[in-house]
Amino acid sequence: MRLWLLRHGQAGPYVQTGDHLRELTAHGRREVLHAAGHLLGEPLDTILVSPYVRARQTAELVHEALERRPALQVQDGITPDDDPRGALRLLAERQEGHLLVVTHQPLVGALAGLLVHGSLQQSLPFNTASLALLEGEAALAGLMSLRALHHPPAH
Repeated sequence: MRLWLLRHGQAGPYVQTGDHLRELTAHGRREVLHAAGHLLGEPLDTILVSPYVRARQTAELVHEALERRPALQVQDGITPDDDPRGALRLLAERQEGHLLVVTHQPLVGALAGLLVHGSLQQSLPFNTASLALLEGEAALAGLMSLRALHHPPAH
Protein backbone atom coordinates (compact mmCIF):
# COMPACT_ATOMS: atom_id res chain seq x y z
CA MET A 1 0.00 0.00 0.00
CA ARG A 2 1.13 3.52 -0.81
CA LEU A 3 -0.41 5.95 1.64
CA TRP A 4 -0.02 9.67 1.14
CA LEU A 5 -0.80 11.96 4.10
CA LEU A 6 -1.39 15.66 3.40
CA ARG A 7 -1.99 18.37 5.94
CA HIS A 8 -4.28 21.14 4.65
CA GLY A 9 -2.78 24.41 3.46
CA GLN A 10 -2.51 27.56 5.56
CA ALA A 11 -5.93 28.65 6.81
CA GLY A 12 -7.30 31.95 7.99
CA PRO A 13 -7.67 32.83 11.66
CA TYR A 14 -10.13 31.13 13.98
CA VAL A 15 -13.70 32.24 13.31
CA GLN A 16 -16.43 32.70 15.91
CA THR A 17 -18.72 30.26 14.12
CA GLY A 18 -16.22 27.42 14.57
CA ASP A 19 -12.85 26.02 13.65
CA HIS A 20 -14.44 23.70 11.08
CA LEU A 21 -15.38 26.71 8.90
CA ARG A 22 -11.89 28.20 8.48
CA GLU A 23 -10.91 28.63 4.81
CA LEU A 24 -7.58 28.46 3.02
CA THR A 25 -5.66 31.67 2.51
CA ALA A 26 -4.17 32.61 -0.87
CA HIS A 27 -0.80 31.45 0.49
CA GLY A 28 -2.40 28.18 1.62
CA ARG A 29 -3.73 27.58 -1.89
CA ARG A 30 -0.23 28.07 -3.33
CA GLU A 31 1.20 25.65 -0.74
CA VAL A 32 -1.37 23.02 -1.70
CA LEU A 33 -0.65 23.37 -5.42
CA HIS A 34 3.05 22.86 -4.68
CA ALA A 35 2.22 19.66 -2.75
CA ALA A 36 -0.07 18.51 -5.56
CA GLY A 37 2.93 18.60 -7.90
CA HIS A 38 4.43 15.67 -5.98
CA LEU A 39 1.28 13.64 -6.71
CA LEU A 40 1.28 14.08 -10.49
CA GLY A 41 1.53 10.69 -12.13
CA GLU A 42 0.64 8.82 -8.93
CA PRO A 43 -2.07 6.20 -9.52
CA LEU A 44 -4.26 7.30 -6.60
CA ASP A 45 -7.44 5.30 -6.10
CA THR A 46 -9.14 7.56 -3.57
CA ILE A 47 -8.74 10.87 -1.76
CA LEU A 48 -10.16 10.73 1.78
CA VAL A 49 -10.77 14.16 3.26
CA SER A 50 -11.80 15.59 6.60
CA PRO A 51 -15.18 17.37 6.54
CA TYR A 52 -13.60 20.66 7.69
CA VAL A 53 -13.73 23.43 5.06
CA ARG A 54 -9.96 24.01 4.81
CA ALA A 55 -9.31 20.29 4.28
CA ARG A 56 -12.07 20.01 1.67
CA GLN A 57 -10.65 23.04 -0.16
CA THR A 58 -7.20 21.42 -0.06
CA ALA A 59 -8.55 18.12 -1.42
CA GLU A 60 -10.48 19.89 -4.17
CA LEU A 61 -7.34 21.75 -5.33
CA VAL A 62 -5.41 18.47 -5.45
CA HIS A 63 -8.33 16.74 -7.17
CA GLU A 64 -8.37 19.41 -9.88
CA ALA A 65 -4.57 19.27 -10.30
CA LEU A 66 -4.92 15.51 -10.84
CA GLU A 67 -7.60 16.11 -13.48
CA ARG A 68 -10.30 14.72 -11.17
CA ARG A 69 -9.03 11.15 -11.55
CA PRO A 70 -9.27 9.65 -8.07
CA ALA A 71 -12.57 9.43 -6.23
CA LEU A 72 -12.99 12.13 -3.57
CA GLN A 73 -14.68 11.01 -0.35
CA VAL A 74 -15.43 13.05 2.79
CA GLN A 75 -14.55 10.95 5.85
CA ASP A 76 -15.51 11.51 9.48
CA GLY A 77 -12.91 10.51 12.08
CA ILE A 78 -9.94 12.42 10.61
CA THR A 79 -10.46 15.91 12.07
CA PRO A 80 -7.90 17.70 14.29
CA ASP A 81 -9.33 16.36 17.54
CA ASP A 82 -9.94 12.76 16.47
CA ASP A 83 -7.98 9.90 18.00
CA PRO A 84 -5.15 8.65 15.74
CA ARG A 85 -5.98 5.07 16.78
CA GLY A 86 -9.51 5.53 15.41
CA ALA A 87 -8.10 6.94 12.17
CA LEU A 88 -5.75 3.96 12.01
CA ARG A 89 -8.74 1.60 12.28
CA LEU A 90 -10.45 3.47 9.43
CA LEU A 91 -7.36 3.11 7.23
CA ALA A 92 -6.88 -0.56 8.08
CA GLU A 93 -10.35 -1.24 6.64
CA ARG A 94 -9.59 0.42 3.31
CA GLN A 95 -8.92 -1.77 0.27
CA GLU A 96 -7.17 0.78 -1.95
CA GLY A 97 -3.56 0.27 -2.92
CA HIS A 98 -2.92 4.01 -3.40
CA LEU A 99 -4.66 6.35 -0.97
CA LEU A 100 -4.36 10.06 -0.16
CA VAL A 101 -5.66 11.33 3.19
CA VAL A 102 -6.14 15.09 3.59
CA THR A 103 -6.36 16.03 7.26
CA HIS A 104 -5.02 18.21 10.10
CA GLN A 105 -2.47 18.53 12.87
CA PRO A 106 -2.14 17.15 15.47
CA LEU A 107 -3.86 14.07 13.99
CA VAL A 108 -1.70 13.71 10.85
CA GLY A 109 1.63 13.82 12.69
CA ALA A 110 0.46 11.39 15.37
CA LEU A 111 -1.08 9.04 12.79
CA ALA A 112 2.11 9.02 10.70
CA GLY A 113 4.17 8.32 13.80
CA LEU A 114 1.83 5.49 14.79
CA LEU A 115 2.04 3.93 11.32
CA VAL A 116 5.84 4.18 11.16
CA HIS A 117 6.96 3.74 14.78
CA GLY A 118 4.03 1.79 16.23
CA SER A 119 3.38 4.27 19.03
CA LEU A 120 2.01 7.73 19.67
CA GLN A 121 5.28 8.85 21.26
CA GLN A 122 7.01 9.90 18.01
CA SER A 123 4.90 12.16 15.83
CA LEU A 124 6.20 13.18 12.43
CA PRO A 125 6.51 16.93 11.73
CA PHE A 126 3.88 18.37 9.39
CA ASN A 127 3.77 22.02 8.39
CA THR A 128 0.77 23.32 6.49
CA ALA A 129 0.61 21.46 3.16
CA SER A 130 3.33 18.99 4.17
CA LEU A 131 2.97 15.71 2.29
CA ALA A 132 4.27 12.32 3.44
CA LEU A 133 4.48 9.04 1.55
CA LEU A 134 4.28 5.85 3.59
CA GLU A 135 4.56 2.35 2.15
CA GLY A 136 3.80 -1.06 3.58
CA GLU A 137 1.72 -4.19 3.22
CA ALA A 138 -1.17 -2.54 5.07
CA ALA A 139 -1.97 0.55 7.14
CA LEU A 140 -1.11 -1.04 10.48
CA ALA A 141 0.78 0.39 13.46
CA GLY A 142 4.53 0.09 13.05
CA LEU A 143 4.33 -1.69 9.70
CA MET A 144 4.74 1.21 7.29
CA SER A 145 7.93 2.93 6.18
CA LEU A 146 8.34 6.64 5.57
CA ARG A 147 9.50 7.01 1.94
CA ALA A 148 9.21 10.80 1.53
CA LEU A 149 8.26 13.90 3.49
CA HIS A 150 7.80 17.08 1.45
CA HIS A 151 7.38 20.47 3.09
CA PRO A 152 6.24 23.55 1.18
CA PRO A 153 8.92 26.13 0.40
CA ALA A 154 9.24 29.09 2.75
CA HIS A 155 7.37 32.26 1.76
